[in-house]
Amino acid sequence: MTELTANGPLSRFRVLDLTRVRAGPTAVRQLADWGADVIKLEAPPKPDEGEGMGGPRHGPDFQNIHRNKRGMTLNLKSADGMAVFRRLVAEIDVVVENYRPDVKHRLGIDYDSLKEINPGLVYASISGFGQDGPYVGRPGFDQIAQGMGGLMSITGVPGEGPMRVGIPVADLTAGIFCAQGILIALLEREVSGQGQWVQSSLLQAQIAMLDFQAARWLLAEDVPQQAGNNHPTSIPTGVFKTSDGHINIAASGAAIYARLVAVLGDPALGTDPRFATPQARSDNRDVINARIEAVTVTKSSDEWVAILNEAGVPSGPIYTIDQVFADPQVQHLGIAQGVENAVLGPQRVIGQAVDLSRTPSAIRMATPELGEHTDEILGALGYAPEEISGLRDSGAI
Repeated sequence: MTELTANGPLSRFRVLDLTRVRAGPTAVRQLADWGADVIKLEAPPKPDEGEGMGGPRHGPDFQNIHRNKRGMTLNLKSADGMAVFRRLVAEIDVVVENYRPDVKHRLGIDYDSLKEINPGLVYASISGFGQDGPYVGRPGFDQIAQGMGGLMSITGVPGEGPMRVGIPVADLTAGIFCAQGILIALLEREVSGQGQWVQSSLLQAQIAMLDFQAARWLLAEDVPQQAGNNHPTSIPTGVFKTSDGHINIAASGAAIYARLVAVLGDPALGTDPRFATPQARSDNRDVINARIEAVTVTKSSDEWVAILNEAGVPSGPIYTIDQVFADPQVQHLGIAQGVENAVLGPQRVIGQAVDLSRTPSAIRMATPELGEHTDEILGALGYAPEEISGLRDSGAI
């Protein structure tokens, strides 16, 4: 552990990161940002090998998702590489992997094999559909999970077909849920002294994220449909044109709706039977939205956001990504954080979305170069320089 890794609320934990693409790296990033000593294992480079899944190493995506880790190369298909791996496993707390479920067994790095080396090991797996079951052999990708998990059926404009959302929400939430499971397992280990196998999947995560939309079916047998920019149950909530763009307005509930009616200066919105109750407003959503928009187009987005919020009606701009990071509240929150990369220079990456008053998260290190810390990590394990040279010559690192 270096000076850069020896701080933060999770600094007492060591993590082996065997992950790639997004869901697995997202899980590990949650641990790394809170101070865990993360060793990112990658295969040694091969001649003429192109970029793998996850994009170019010096691209924005890879740099954002693998910060705060130390980089080590290790060939898990070689006997010498596996000997190093077992030595690492004996000393660490967590292994995170997102191989296809069969791969880890074929390599001999599955939970049952590794817990023989380290009974306190917390072993975390993320897959597309789970570690067993009828779909265990299928490759898992975010958009597949969005479709199978129901999200695409409720996203988009009615009549225009299913629509994916603009972020890999199944990947990201599977990673976050997995990190939560790892932390729970580490807390439980303080009582039992035993590790355990933590499992998450893109499909499980996507279904869990349906939340109230899933509850509508499970508890009321109501199948949610696409609602476009309208909220599916709270009307009027949606997107409205202004003189220079669009804004969001959320005016559900009798009190907030009454404030909106007063601000818009259209008394009929409050007295017309078509708009008098939440159900009536829901039944006549297109009509009420048109009446509201006939007023909102008379002023600019900035004007309406100020007027509506002053009146106690939730409203906000609809930003492009560059506008997000120019917003004064976003800048105040400090979620874009700086880090220095030895090759790329100063960078900004996305920080954590939760603050702790005494032990905050921190972006301490940029994403490592391939194998950047291999010698450092092996030296800490007790390997002599000549042994490290031998491992390099054999292709183990």
